[in-house]
Amino acid sequence: MKKKIIGFIIFTLILNFKVYSENKIFLSYKIESEIITNIDIKNESRYLLALNSQLKNLANEKILEIAEVSLIRETVKKIELLKYIDLDEDSAALDGLIKSFYLKLNLNNQQEFEKYLSNFDLTFKDVKKKIYIEMSWNQMIVQRYQNQIKINYESLEKKIDQQKSSESTKSYRLSEIVFEKKKTSLNDTFKKIEESIEEIGFKNTANIYSVSESAKFGGDLSWVNEKNLSEKLSVILNDLTVGNHTKEIQIGNKFLILKLDEIKNEKIKIDKEKELKKMIEYEQNRQLEQFSKIYYDKVKINTTINEL
Repeated sequence: MKKKIIGFIIFTLILNFKVYSENKIFLSYKIESEIITNIDIKNESRYLLALNSQLKNLANEKILEIAEVSLIRETVKKIELLKYIDLDEDSAALDGLIKSFYLKLNLNNQQEFEKYLSNFDLTFKDVKKKIYIEMSWNQMIVQRYQNQIKINYESLEKKIDQQKSSESTKSYRLSEIVFEKKKTSLNDTFKKIEESIEEIGFKNTANIYSVSESAKFGGDLSWVNEKNLSEKLSVILNDLTVGNHTKEIQIGNKFLILKLDEIKNEKIKIDKEKELKKMIEYEQNRQLEQFSKIYYDKVKINTTINEL
């Protein structure tokens, strides 16, 4: 009986120590004057799980690694933004961005979004702050680079005229991984990504390797009409079957892998003015995302990041 009591006491002490260790706050990073703790990283992991449920299939250590990279990225952006603006969340544009977030998660309204977040121990207030930082960053990129955007209007109008003679148009539901060639060769980098896709799936691999903002959603680009794609990408996707992904495609100084999730054909009802407006907006966003990556890389190089 005495041995059982002693054994129970030891077990209880070990259990309490484990709980204490998991809840203890450790300093993980100091980025300029901002501090990131282990608790911050855990909260970020829950946020990423809310955006991409497939992450739960990964080991907890890997999820925390992804969260760490994501939180560093957000903190670097926040520090840069504070040099120019006050991060006041009072913005009409924010409501629209929040709506796009919950619609992407197949939720119908903000109330459903708040309930969904609570399943991950997240508050709407905290997620709203994160969305606002991303929105403010994108607005800053527009202000800095809008004069450098180049649109070939003649080419876009030609695409619309060509579509008018067809009975239907094709749309692709796509996911992407945008990556950079680091110290290893391109073949070695691509092979490593391929092995990861085979092992843990495309979405989880996007969370790990992709430098695109879509990485938070497992690389999901939603539906893209074929007329918004370059001729090169249209040819590649036309030969791709649903469920498969492309080889690496060079886009500027980065590389792109696209996965074809679904295809649908739609009857054409073209309003030339509206279609041109959509195509211009798509091309502007594509170029702005490239500028965003370039600017972030420059900012990060000049930001002091210390692991504690």
